[in-house]
Amino acid sequence: MSDQHIDPERPQFEAFKALPRDTTIHMLNLVRFKEKATYPADHPLAAAGLSGAEAYANYGKDSGPVFQRVGGGIVWRGTMEAMLIGPADETWNAMFVAEYPNSGAFLEMVTDPVYRQAVIHRQAAVETSRLIRTAPGLDPSRSETVFG
Repeated sequence: MSDQHIDPERPQFEAFKALPRDTTIHMLNLVRFKEKATYPADHPLAAAGLSGAEAYANYGKDSGPVFQRVGGGIVWRGTMEAMLIGPADETWNAMFVAEYPNSGAFLEMVTDPVYRQAVIHRQAAVETSRLIRTAPGLDPSRSETVFG
């Protein structure tokens, strides 16, 4: 198992695929960038000296059309200010929630050839990340809970 948490491990991906596929999903993204992007040696940007943030911007630019085509959209974006509960040294450079009409749309995106080329920028940019599938909205069966 990787300590870097950049791409999903096979068991995690299988668990994702086993969940219901016909409901809207939200994907919570927490991303920490590398100081300097690390592209494969044969990539055209390998010697460009890009920061992780710059490489991640390339990922967004190149993957964005595929994300939109499958019906995806950003429903929340924020900037980390302070860790109140959790490891004090755990910081995130990008935090957002992406919405997909269903998990099939997400799977279509990650298997698209254009996306698979764009993900090289993400791999070059990211030091570590978390990608958490959530069900949007409140769970009525837990209405007695005000705070999670």
